[in-house]
Formats: sequence, C-alpha cells, structure tokens
Amino acid sequence: MLGVVQGLTEFLPVSSTAHLRIIPSFFGWGDIGASYTAVMQVGTMIAIILYFRNDLMNMVKSTLLSLKTRDFNSKDTKLFIMIILGTIPIVILGFLLKDFIRHEFRNMYVVASSLIFFSLVLWFADRYTKKTVNMEKLGYADGLIIGFFQALALIPGASRSGSTISGAFFRNMTREDAARFSFLLSIPAVLLSGTYELFSQRAELMKADSAILSLVIATIVSGVVGYWSIGFLLSFIKKHSMNLFVIYRILFGILIIILLSTKVISN
Repeated sequence: MLGVVQGLTEFLPVSSTAHLRIIPSFFGWGDIGASYTAVMQVGTMIAIILYFRNDLMNMVKSTLLSLKTRDFNSKDTKLFIMIILGTIPIVILGFLLKDFIRHEFRNMYVVASSLIFFSLVLWFADRYTKKTVNMEKLGYADGLIIGFFQALALIPGASRSGSTISGAFFRNMTREDAARFSFLLSIPAVLLSGTYELFSQRAELMKADSAILSLVIATIVSGVVGYWSIGFLLSFIKKHSMNLFVIYRILFGILIIILLSTKVISN
C-alpha cells in the first residue's frame, strides 16, 4: 500500500511525505519514519531514470564532450550544470536540518499547515506567471533559484514536485518544461538522500526480520506506479492548470487538522 501511495504522489504536487505520514497513522501503524520514506523514494527515482533515459544519456555524452573540447555552450551540457547547481541547496540544507526532518518536521500539524500554505504558493505561481520560457533558454542562476524552491520540500507537506514546479513557474518556464525540469532535478537529490539514509539508518531499517523485505517490496511497487505517474502529469500539465491539485491539498490539509482535533489520528 505504501509503495502505491509513494508512486502515485511522488510526482504529483500533493506531497508524498504527507500521504505517507497520515495513512500509517490512520491505520494505526505508526510513523514509518523519514529514513524508510527516503529509501522508498529510490524506486520512484529509478522510474524517472528509465523514463528520461534518452535525456540523461544526451546530457552525459554532451558534458563529457564539453570537458574534452572546453566548450560548455551545448544545451544538454548547460542543463546538466543547472541540475548540479539546483541540487546544491537541498543537499546542504538537508544535511544541516537532518535531525529536524526526522523528528520535529514530521509533526502532523506542520504537515497540514505546509500542505495548505504551499498550495497557495503553487496557485499564485500558476496564476500570475507568463510561462513562455523554454528550458534551454534558462541560465545557471535559474537552476540555482529553482533548486532553493526544491529545498522547501524538506518541510513535509510542501511537495518536492509542487515546490520545484512553483519555482520554475516563477522563472516563467512553460508548463511541460517546468514538470520535466522538476523530474530531472529530483534525481541526484533523492538518490543521494536515499543512499545516505540506507547507509546511516541501516540498523534501524532492518531491526525487524521482515523490514528489509517490506522495504524492497515498497520500493519496487513505488517505481512501477511512479513510472505511470510521470506520464500522467506530463500529459495533464500541458492542458490544465494546477487548480485541481491546489484544491485537493487544501482539503487534505483541513482533513488532517479535523482528524487530529477529533483524535481519529494522533500526532
């Protein structure tokens, strides 16, 4: 179940962390923890790598050629550098705030408030930006700025894809390119996060006999479902605004607060 939820919500701007936080609480399973979530995200990252394998191969080939020729003006090389620059903020802040991410940030009231607040940011970015700039026209500063928006997803409920797409909209990127760049930008950050959590929290993750099998199943399922989700969002965002996700996030945030207030779920 958690693998399906992760695969469906990782790429949609609705916050996979929020869903993975509330569903176990609703069923009385307890919080699965940030480490389990981070490792499970590796499955959805593999889905991205497979989906955008041609783009990634072009970037790698172009960058290697640029290193040889000292000409870094190729659009694929520039995109690769933008992704590296955009990854820096979330890596630094993620390391500095790792204890808060595992504990204080997972407070359900923080999750609910984040869902609502950042849905308004997404709505504003979608409503009041031009969205006329193609990805190849962006500069390195744009990549870094969007990277800071991605770092907002360290707050559970913000949504990594929602924050990144918001940042891309604020840089006037087209809808489809905003989603594509969001997906590509997520690869190094989430793979680094998942690898770090798997290594540093390996004893905690495997404390139960069935834990490793559970984690493997969840990761595989999240990858399969996630592959479908990528295609869905790319197709959806071409023709539609983000209002559907904005409304859903606000309602979901309010629902969490109501469930907490009525003691249906615990914090």
